[in-house]
Amino acid sequence: MTTTLASENLLTPEDPAPVEWINRDSPAQVVFLCEHAGQAIPQKLGNLGVSKEVQTSHRGWDIGAEAVARQLADRLRAPLILQRYSRLVIDCNRPLHAPDSIPPHSFGEQIPANLNLTIPDRVARQREIVEPLNAAIENMLDRIPRMLAVSIHSFTPHVANESRPWHAGFLTRADQATGQAVIDHISASRQDLQLALNQPYQIDSDSDWFIPHFVEPRGLAHSLVEIRNDLIRDEKGAADWAQLLADAFTRILETKP
Repeated sequence: MTTTLASENLLTPEDPAPVEWINRDSPAQVVFLCEHAGQAIPQKLGNLGVSKEVQTSHRGWDIGAEAVARQLADRLRAPLILQRYSRLVIDCNRPLHAPDSIPPHSFGEQIPANLNLTIPDRVARQREIVEPLNAAIENMLDRIPRMLAVSIHSFTPHVANESRPWHAGFLTRADQATGQAVIDHISASRQDLQLALNQPYQIDSDSDWFIPHFVEPRGLAHSLVEIRNDLIRDEKGAADWAQLLADAFTRILETKP
């Protein structure tokens, strides 16, 4: 079932809030964000015209990213913002003008509810999902001086005929030193892992939001972490990666001037 939204509000009282805070008042020097943590779809949008299999696949959210982010926030007692809606509703790590901000298709799957949207349809998703997240990020970064900002994501190991060999990638544009420091720290104890800078994606102002819009203008040390999702599908995998990253980020903060 799908529906067409007019100019009224998108979210109802029965829908979850778009933003969930963890450790909101923590003064920690590192902060975490997980833009693709959730799978929620507003009731007024039905199922977007796609199957449950599509909704719960990597098309709909970043598998395992929320679990890693929650454990990182717990280990470091750091602030974390989770975004609760499926990236198929609206992708909160895209500029609003990006073609895949509200994706008409995802990895070969058409999203019927995202076709032929009116301006009010688009504005409602932006106003009620993206704007609260942006306000929360501003609050997290501006209330207390921070040193390190990290966004947690995951990626699928196979796309079409392409195999992605990396276990994790650390994305950056203006701060390669931080990403390399994380790689060096993890590699010292886990030489079996294939880690890379700017793989399997690269940061770009036309296709990314958090780092270009919030982090780079503030001059914060940063990384967008991409973990291969088959490594963090279960509790043990998420816990292992949270510990690896927590140790690395702790070391980076300890050595910063």
